[in-house]
Amino acid sequence: MNIHHLELFYHVVRSGGVSAAARNMPYGIQQSTISSQILQLEDHLGKTLFRRRPFELSPEGRILFEFIEPFFSGLDPLAERLRGGAENHLRVTCPEIVQRDYLPAILDAMRVRMPGFHFSLESGRAAEIHESLRAGRIDVGLASISGSPPPGIESHALLSMPLVLLAPVNSELSDSSRLLGRDRIDLPLLTLPRHEPACRLFQEELQRRGIDWFPALELASLDLISRYVATGFGIGLSVAVPGLVWPPEVRVLALEGFPEIAFAAFTCGPPSPLAALFIAEAARVAGQLGTPPARDGKRSP
Repeated sequence: MNIHHLELFYHVVRSGGVSAAARNMPYGIQQSTISSQILQLEDHLGKTLFRRRPFELSPEGRILFEFIEPFFSGLDPLAERLRGGAENHLRVTCPEIVQRDYLPAILDAMRVRMPGFHFSLESGRAAEIHESLRAGRIDVGLASISGSPPPGIESHALLSMPLVLLAPVNSELSDSSRLLGRDRIDLPLLTLPRHEPACRLFQEELQRRGIDWFPALELASLDLISRYVATGFGIGLSVAVPGLVWPPEVRVLALEGFPEIAFAAFTCGPPSPLAALFIAEAARVAGQLGTPPARDGKRSP
C-alpha cells in the first residue's frame, strides 16, 4: 500500500472527514487531492473504508486505522525525542509582522534562559491560532484579540495599542474628528480583513456613534495599508504598534475615544512550563518596546 495514502487516511479519520482533514493537515493539500488518493487506496483494497456523510468508519476501515494509528500518532513524539525532548521544543504561530519585528528578541531571550531551546514557527492570525491550538498542532500563539477567546482557549495579555487612521501626507485632513463628523464619508476606507479585531472594534464604535463607513479595500497586513495610503488609495485604519515608524508619506490621525486593541498570547488550557516561560519573555519584550509613534511619523520622546 502507498504510505502517503495511509497517512491521508489517518488524518481523515482523526479529523472526522475529508474536508476537515484538508483544514487540519500539517502541510498544505487540496481537499480534492485527499479525496482522489483515498479513492485510490479503496480501489487498491477493494473495500470502502468509511461512509462520507455522516462520517463513519466501515469495519474494514476500523481494522486499517487500528493498525496504522500507533505508527502515525507516534511520529511527533519520536521527532521530539530525536530533537532532544519536547520539554525544550515550542511550536509557535503568529502574524508576519510579529515574526519580523518582535519575535527574534523573544527567541533570543529564550535561548539564554533555556540552553537547548528550539522551536517551530508558522504564520497565522487569531482564528487560525485558535483552531491550531484546539487541534494540538501548536503550543502558543501571538495575536490581537477583541472580546473573550473561544471556549478552551486561554489568553494572556501582553499590551494594548490604540487604533489610528492614516491619511496621505498631502491630504487636507489633520484631525480624525472632522472626518468622522461629516454627514457622509466618501473617502475609501482601507483595513485589515473584516474579521480582524482592529476592523471589528472600529466598526462597532462607528455604529455606536451612528456613522456608516465600511471597508473599500481589505488588505493582508498593516504594512500594505500604509503603502496603499501613501500612494493615494484612501484612508487607512491601522494600529499604533510600539516601535513602529510610519512611512513619511502618511499622516497619523489619533482616534480619540475609540477602544484599544489588546495583543495577547494564547494557549489551549493552562500553558506548559516552557510556554509560560515564553509568555513571560514576550511580556518583558512588550514592556520594553517603548512608546507609540508620534503623529508626525517619528517616535515620541
